[in-house]
Amino acid sequence: MPQLLGRGRERRMVEHLLVGAQAGHSRTLVVRGDAGMGKTALLKHLRDAALAARFRVESSTGVEAESQFAFAGLHQFCVPFLDHLDALPEPQQLALGVALGSRSGSPPDKFLVGLATLHLVAEAAEHEPLLCVVDDAQWLDQVSAEVIGFVARRIDAERMAMAFGVRDGGDGGISVFPGLPELHLSGLDRPAARALLDTALRVPVDEAVRERIIAEARGNPLALLELPGNVPAARFAGGFEVLELSHVPERVERGFLRRSRDLPDSTQLLLLAAAADPTGDPVLLGRVSAELGVTPDAMEPAKAAGLIEIDSKVRFRHPLVRSAVYQSADATSRRRVHSALAASTEVAVDPDRRAWHSAHAVQGVDEEVAAELERSAARARSRGGYAAAGAFMRRSTELTPAVDDRTRRALEAAHAMHNAGASEAALDLLVIAEGGSPSARQRARVALLRAQIAFHRTRSVEVPQMLADAAATLAPFDPALSRETYLHALDAAIVSGAPDSVIIARTALAASPAPNPRPVDLLLDGLAMTMVDGYSAGVPTVRLALDELSEAAHPGAAQEGGSEPWLWLAGRVAVGILDDERAHKIAEWNVTVSRATGALAGLPGALNLQANILAISGELTRAGALATEAEAITESMGVAPLRHAAAMLSAWHGDRAEVERLNSLTLQTDGNPIGSAQAAFAYYASAVLHNGRGEYSTAQGAAATTCESAELSLSTVGLPELIEASLRAGDRETALQALERLSARARASGTAWALGLEMRSRAMTITGPAAEEFYLEAIAQLSASRIGGEAARAHLLYGEWLRREGRRQEARDPLRFAHEQLSDMGIGAFAARAARELQATGEHPRKRTARQIDGLTAHELHIARLVATGATSREVGAQLFLSPRTIDSHLRNIFRKLDITSRRQLKELHLTRRGSELP
Repeated sequence: MPQLLGRGRERRMVEHLLVGAQAGHSRTLVVRGDAGMGKTALLKHLRDAALAARFRVESSTGVEAESQFAFAGLHQFCVPFLDHLDALPEPQQLALGVALGSRSGSPPDKFLVGLATLHLVAEAAEHEPLLCVVDDAQWLDQVSAEVIGFVARRIDAERMAMAFGVRDGGDGGISVFPGLPELHLSGLDRPAARALLDTALRVPVDEAVRERIIAEARGNPLALLELPGNVPAARFAGGFEVLELSHVPERVERGFLRRSRDLPDSTQLLLLAAAADPTGDPVLLGRVSAELGVTPDAMEPAKAAGLIEIDSKVRFRHPLVRSAVYQSADATSRRRVHSALAASTEVAVDPDRRAWHSAHAVQGVDEEVAAELERSAARARSRGGYAAAGAFMRRSTELTPAVDDRTRRALEAAHAMHNAGASEAALDLLVIAEGGSPSARQRARVALLRAQIAFHRTRSVEVPQMLADAAATLAPFDPALSRETYLHALDAAIVSGAPDSVIIARTALAASPAPNPRPVDLLLDGLAMTMVDGYSAGVPTVRLALDELSEAAHPGAAQEGGSEPWLWLAGRVAVGILDDERAHKIAEWNVTVSRATGALAGLPGALNLQANILAISGELTRAGALATEAEAITESMGVAPLRHAAAMLSAWHGDRAEVERLNSLTLQTDGNPIGSAQAAFAYYASAVLHNGRGEYSTAQGAAATTCESAELSLSTVGLPELIEASLRAGDRETALQALERLSARARASGTAWALGLEMRSRAMTITGPAAEEFYLEAIAQLSASRIGGEAARAHLLYGEWLRREGRRQEARDPLRFAHEQLSDMGIGAFAARAARELQATGEHPRKRTARQIDGLTAHELHIARLVATGATSREVGAQLFLSPRTIDSHLRNIFRKLDITSRRQLKELHLTRRGSELP
């Protein structure tokens, strides 16, 4: 086709998608460029090539008027594959059904919808190679774009390819496809532009005229084809008219507009109706023409002018034709065609689109239409379409005549917009709500939403107090929400390092107590008491809260009291009171609940929490698998990865370069100032790293900063690092002060983990034989806990003490044990320290024997573990948010690396047994 002249490199790039897909290596590509640059032509070439290669090809197109309808783009994308719906697990069928409006249920997590869509297209690709093309993707509704983008990032081993056309300068595709491979179309070079222009010129022209057209088009293929057609032939004789400098797509759009304005009035009106209708349904257009009093053959002149074609669908020649026709129409004509579209749309079939057209047909205010829009917003919200709900409610607000109703609807619209991530729009709607006559309850909700938006946008140290103020305002109207907001404020203060965290804790304790305390209430009271009345005062209530939260979060339990959102905080608090059993239980439930409910947005945080606890416990292999999974999910979601689990693992592994790289990224981020939890995490990782390497002065500085954090978990686990580093650096006074804090916390906690750390740290401060009983007690306590890494370090410290005491022969057993344990766990720097100590006793440490499983990546090992339990590829894929074919691809690599050929052999390796072949 002439539009592809000069696009040889680009044609080869898109054709390469098909080569990869045929080989079972999925490919994705985002084709970007200004309007008219040839994106649609290039995608048509790709479709033609795919059909020639016997691919199944499915296409969809984003439409600007559809961008406010939740899952409208996804519905168009999924319809061709719905015959495979029964192959999906029931939770995925339900999520996708609710999103597409075919089933009822709770609003689904959009990424569970994404997983269902992934499995749907993967099923289709099992039967034949598949190409999915989405043109004008910048006009996809927000949630559809996010879901389809998730699918594009997650396809791996399927025989399929995905390609997107995205117009630069729009708001849609620019933000929803980060990280996907891109092909940016720029203007054609001069030789290609001349060749393309020759295909469009109807009459001979002077060379000066030709050069003027080429210069004016600026390499835009559509402009080269359309500009000559929009200039009367007579003007070529005297030279091309002097044209104002303007953006080329706008010039082309104006050319289309001039052609449409030459049409009869009835044709222009029907063309406008077609432009206002995103469905492209010719039957609907026929009903609209009757409503407008226009005969159906009125469209014939537009067809003859090459602006539109009608067969099974109504299609404009180019998206610029649609926008030119609609944007240039006067307000009266627009209202008229929207009124006709509303009257022609069956309310029982498509009530939301009917309401939307009715809203655009109104001049002034209209309560009846505003109420219908509110009902549409409720339907969109029930499907998880918060952006659509916000758009419906915002328009409903504009059409509402009564002040009280307008205030209420503006507030609901602001909430929906905030949930959709549109903070600026939410703030504008709050101004409308405040400008009416809000009640005291509504003013409290406005204050809360302003604080929540501020937390979402800035995470600044002022936000926690804003949340606390909102909590106080809410107390008379909604005590339960008030207390949850206090907990949010307290957590925000801890995470951000706000200096007023103790003040907020004191305010929360002074608030009215809950008459029937929920787990969330107990967590608030316990955490606040540790900050106001001391660690010992708060631990009993904290422990009770943790028990009730973990029980309430059980997938089979009734979900009351808002337990699930607080599991991440509960897990951190469990580490803060050194309760290893509760920490492991809560972290595991957090991941389980996130998987079971399909809450993929919260799963990376849950996986990171569990990875951190496993790393402290010495289970670095499992921790690495979870951290890798979390990273893969955040990448597929197109968001920044969480770094703290990766930093923690690198620190325990002894990888200086990786710890420094990750910490540099964390500490250079504006939202992570010194005192924040993220910064404290970085310093904790640094303290562990340098203690392992024997660089005690550096470790002491990092540990001291960690212990100053208001984050309970970090300020607690940092104390043993500070004590060890300070003593080895010769700062006994700092060590003793830290030991006093650790001893108080250990007595309050009473767990084997807490008592073991206290005994180990105290032993280091004692000189002479009296230290031995403390070392032995530390080993006994830590060995009885789930914190294997700290138990191995206790053996190391005991062996080092024995050697310094001149008991070299006795030192070998604990040092040998420490070296073997630390090596098997992958705790590299401490293992190397144990090896040096063993050598100092005259014994050469045994080199760790390489095992077959050492060749597996963390992700492969995680898959191998799950398959070894007997899970099918479909079940593993559902848990890891991957397609079954991708799991099978990983299994082939796993079998090759392990030199096995079956799942039965994999099971015989006992990969799931603790303390067997895997650490």
